[in-house]
Amino acid sequence: MTVSQKTNNMAYSPIDFNAIQKLTETEAKAVDQLILKELTSDVVLINQIGHYIINSGGKRLRPMLLLLTAKALEYQQDDHLVLAAVIEFIHTATLLHDDVVDESDLRRGKDTANAVWGNAASVLVGDYLYSSAFEMMVRTNNMRVMEILSKTTTAIAEGEVLQLLNCNNPATTEEKYLEVISRKTAILFSAATRLGAVIAAADTDIEQSMAAYGQHLGVAFQLIDDALDYTSSKDELGKNLGDDLAEGKPTLPLIYAIENGTKAQADVIIDAIKAGNRDSFNEVYDIVKATNAIAYTEQRADEEAQKAIDALASLPDSEYKEALELLARFSVQRSY
Repeated sequence: MTVSQKTNNMAYSPIDFNAIQKLTETEAKAVDQLILKELTSDVVLINQIGHYIINSGGKRLRPMLLLLTAKALEYQQDDHLVLAAVIEFIHTATLLHDDVVDESDLRRGKDTANAVWGNAASVLVGDYLYSSAFEMMVRTNNMRVMEILSKTTTAIAEGEVLQLLNCNNPATTEEKYLEVISRKTAILFSAATRLGAVIAAADTDIEQSMAAYGQHLGVAFQLIDDALDYTSSKDELGKNLGDDLAEGKPTLPLIYAIENGTKAQADVIIDAIKAGNRDSFNEVYDIVKATNAIAYTEQRADEEAQKAIDALASLPDSEYKEALELLARFSVQRSY
């Protein structure tokens, strides 16, 4: 299903992601400089792996969300730069750990750190990034900030464990799947936008609205990620297609296809999930397509993106608010 074929209420005019990035270009450069400074260590391997993963591309979406939220609320200090770097450090640490757990060898079109340096080094440098993130957040001298980020990292760890329990389990329900991605992925989006409101001393209603915006956006983002595992290309996606299937992850396209396909179709997917069998990818892809599982996943992502947009109603109008809305639309249009 191409973007132009989607028939729900979400508008699908092309989104210029680069134009959105330019709104926080100055701040983003300052964040990058801070990240590079904080990665400096007298342990050479930390420098090597840290710089490798930080400089390997990526949209820097989570720190951008924090910067845009702070600017939308007319924040005038510098803590948003520190916290944007903290968010990126936490995200990068999760990537290092995820690639070890998932035994991945490709991310953003490059060899994963664990493929280059091994699992032990990747896990330990991931731990270093987590520790550095907490050391940096203390500088804000804001207990509310530390409370949000500590709860966020706990929720991410819980999501990782829940996902591990669901692996190779074809009986996983949509509800359980959504619980995993809400904790594992969406919670960091939510923390980024909530923190932008907190440091701007926004009232409670706006803080809650921005947290909800980030949460819904994060769910939409992950749903599209799971759909792209069956619709994108290796070059566009920057990783191997069928990775989720090979890891035995029962993502929403597979859950929906099991529930809505024939018994024979369901049995193929159930066996593939149990075995973590990439060799079944083409057959599974045909079933996912035939049962409209991708269309359903995209529809659910659109619903979440619209909820994110609705949550922005309490923000004052500005180019930054408009950018946040466009990011919600971009999250469900992207092909990478």
